[in-house]
Amino acid sequence: MKQFPYTVKDPLGLHARPAGLLVQTARGLDSTVAIIKGGTAVEATRIIALMTLGVRQGDQITVTVQGGDEERSIAVLERFFRENL
Repeated sequence: MKQFPYTVKDPLGLHARPAGLLVQTARGLDSTVAIIKGGTAVEATRIIALMTLGVRQGDQITVTVQGGDEERSIAVLERFFRENL
C-alpha cells in the first residue's frame, strides 16, 4: 500500500466537478484508491461517498493506493490533486 497526505487548496473544497474527475481518474487506475479524512475512509470511485466527507479548503486528507500498479497510480493521483484541488 502507498499513500500520501494532501492539504486541499481549492476554495470550494472537494466539490462536484473535481469529485467527478477524481472518480474518473480512480476508475482508470489498476489499483484500489481510498480517500481518508478524519478517520473516515471512502472509495475514490464512489462520488456520493466522496461528497459526504465534506472536504473543505485547508482540510488534510490521505490518499491511499493498494494493489495493481501502485507506483504509477500514486504518481497519477499526486499530479491530479496538485492540478485540481
